[in-house]
Amino acid sequence: MVQRVTATDSALQLIEELKEKHGPLMFHQSGGCCDGSSPMCYPEGDLLTGSQDVLLGTIGDTPFYMNKKQYEYWKHTQVIIDVVDGRGGMFSLEGVMGKRFLSRSRAFSDEEFKELKAEGTV
Repeated sequence: MVQRVTATDSALQLIEELKEKHGPLMFHQSGGCCDGSSPMCYPEGDLLTGSQDVLLGTIGDTPFYMNKKQYEYWKHTQVIIDVVDGRGGMFSLEGVMGKRFLSRSRAFSDEEFKELKAEGTV
C-alpha cells in the first residue's frame, strides 16, 4: 500500500514528545499563505475538518489532513513531514520548542501512481 504521507524519524520523535504533553494530536496543511502553508500540529479536535479536507493518512498514529484544493497540487507526490530548527506557525504546538514541522515531497513512481489509481484515491 502506497503511503501518501510519511514522517522522518526526527518528526516522529517530536510528535511523541508533543503527545506526551498535549494528548492525541492532529495535523492540517491548508496551503494558504504564512502559517497555513506549513503543516500545523494541533491537539486533536482543536481544528474542525470538513468536506474540503482530505485525510492523507497518519504519521505517528496522528491523522494528517490537507485542504482539498492544496491536495490537487500534491496528489502526485508523497508528503514527507520533517522537523527543522526555528520558529514555525504561531498556532502549531511545536513552535514554543524552537522547532517547526516542514513538508517535503517526492513524486510517486509510475507504479505507485497506478496503484493509487487502482485504489480509487487519485
